[in-house]
This record gives sequence, C-alpha cells and structure tokens, in this order.
Amino acid sequence: MDLAKVVTENVRAALAEDIGSGDLTAALIPVEAMARAVVISREVAVICGRPWVDEVFAQLDQRVEIDWRVQEGEKVAANQELFHVSGSTRALLTGERTALNFLQTLSATATEAQRYADVVAGLDVKILDTRKTIPGLRNAQKYAVSCGGCFNHRHGLYDAVLIKENHILAAGSITAAVTKVRPYARGKAVEIEVENLAELREALAVEAEIIMLDNFSFEQIGAAVAINQGRSKLEVSGNVCLDGLRPLAETGIDYISTGALTKHVHAVDLSMRFL
Repeated sequence: MDLAKVVTENVRAALAEDIGSGDLTAALIPVEAMARAVVISREVAVICGRPWVDEVFAQLDQRVEIDWRVQEGEKVAANQELFHVSGSTRALLTGERTALNFLQTLSATATEAQRYADVVAGLDVKILDTRKTIPGLRNAQKYAVSCGGCFNHRHGLYDAVLIKENHILAAGSITAAVTKVRPYARGKAVEIEVENLAELREALAVEAEIIMLDNFSFEQIGAAVAINQGRSKLEVSGNVCLDGLRPLAETGIDYISTGALTKHVHAVDLSMRFL
C-alpha cells in the first residue's frame, strides 16, 4: 500500500465532499486573520490518523503549522492534548471537521484493535481484520488496525483467494472450486471457508494454504486442530468478540478474524478549541 497516495486521495475526496463550492460560514472571517487552536481527546484512546490530519491542512493552506504532542499509535488519557495548530483562521475552521473525522474514526479503529491485541498478548495467534470496512476508507482502516497491534487479512478481492460458501455452491464443491481457481491464482494463497469437519477434510485434500473454520464450536475447533496436524493454517471466524477471545486463542489455531475491528468502532470524542 502506498500510504502517501492513500492519504492524499482520502483527504481530497473528503474536502471536496465537505467544502463543495466554498465554505460559506468561514467567508465571514477576514482573509488575513490568523489563529491558534488545540485538539484534545476527551477519552482514553489509541491515536491514529496523523498523516490524514497533516494532509487536510496542507491541502487547504501550506502555511498552517501543526505541533503534535503525541506519536502515532500512542495511548492517551482523557483530556490529553494531541496537537496544536496555527495559521489562517479560515483554513483552521474549514479543515476542523474533516481533520477530526479522520482522526476520530482511525483512532477508534486502532483503539478497538488494541483491545483485541491485549487479550491475546503472549500467544502465538494473530488477530486479523476483514473487508467489513467503511466504504472509501479500506486502506485507512487497515492501517489503523496495524497501529493498534492487530494484523491485516487480504486488502481486497485481488490479493488473495477466499473461497466461501456461495463460491462453493456456485462451483459445485470445494474440490471443483479450487481446481478452477488454481490456474489463474498462481502465487496467491488459497483460503477455503468450511462449515463442518467433512469440508475441512476436503479442504486439506486439495492443499488449501489457509482454512477458515466458520462458526465452529470449541469442541469442533479442537477436533479440527487435531485433524489438521499443522498441514494448513487454521483461521477462526464468525461471532468473535472480546468475551471468550483468550480461550479461543488458546485452542492452537493460527488466526482469528473479526469484522468488529472496523465495523463496530465507536468514534473517539475529540475537541478543537481556539486559543
């Protein structure tokens, strides 16, 4: 992922969406007016999104200066100062909401990811995100997941093969699906979602690199680990939440994937105050 390109494109689209033909309210401020402001977090959070904030004000006015008081990925306390910003009053007012929207959303994602990462600390298992992301912010949220200490699954439909229930039904069987996909997916990992132990055995027979155990019970997961014997990487998915995460991670699986990292986030409460 080219992060700089992602940030530039995200910010350009967000500013166009918000400003449109012009900021009518900011127009009441004299062009030459200058101001200073501070942004604080009103709650405990893992801060993520500095590049997006910087880019917002850079696209509005290159003369705006930002003095960050925290690092990317740093955990902050309630009412802690995040950054000071100074420059054109119009630019600060126009960019405020867009900058905070990025920061509150990506910090929320990083904060949720850290909660999950903390629960499985010390275990040889990786918590993965999914494609259940905010449209247009896929790469940004996956970056935030990494900042929070979790890991990225595939970024899209183009970088890995994931054969799920409907693919299997459309192809006729797991074996048929894998046979059809292998010729044009050379060099790409093939993952198969299975719903029972019979499907697990079939996925092992076709040498799937990763097998996703979808909504398996603890007993079924234990049986799957025993059957697998390390031949494929095992991923657990479906109704994964913080409650019960540690015992799940201790079953001997390799990955746990959950959409909660990106779709259940609660925006971090931020505030910008003029000084």
